[in-house]
Amino acid sequence: MNDLEKRIAWGLTGSGHYLKESMEIIKSLDNVDLFLSKAGYEVLKWYDYDLKDLKKDGIKVFKDVTASSAPVSLFYEDIYKLLVIAPATSNTVAQMAYGMSDNLITNIFAQAGKCNIHSIVFACDTEPVVITEAPKKMVTLYPREIDLKNYKLLKEFKNTDVVKHVTELKSALKKWT
Repeated sequence: MNDLEKRIAWGLTGSGHYLKESMEIIKSLDNVDLFLSKAGYEVLKWYDYDLKDLKKDGIKVFKDVTASSAPVSLFYEDIYKLLVIAPATSNTVAQMAYGMSDNLITNIFAQAGKCNIHSIVFACDTEPVVITEAPKKMVTLYPREIDLKNYKLLKEFKNTDVVKHVTELKSALKKWT
């Protein structure tokens, strides 16, 4: 399968940080498979996204419902050219930065690395002050020192772009779409 035919795997975690913009990007792309953590599935509901609408747009959806993260096996089939995790919570960033792979999203990140598939991670907690959209209002957050440390650690990973703004995400995606 050539790179033009390959799909993009997109992981959603439990963050609403630039979720609307991430969803708009997903809908604008062809050949996207959406991987949802349990929290990612919940957050989509909080922000009024319906999985039926995504499926109508031709997006395949995989939810974190198996202990073994069964959909991870798709990464061995040479069907993905890219993994995007956007937005990524500080919890997900920490788990990936320290090599943990105990849920669907951290597992697909680990397997993408093992299969030499490039990853783009849109981390949420990247600055000392973050203004973001909650389900009903804008909020100001103050990421902890450990969150900022984990973000910097993940940036050192081979074959991985870690971005901190939606404009950086779009720019990184242009190389692959």
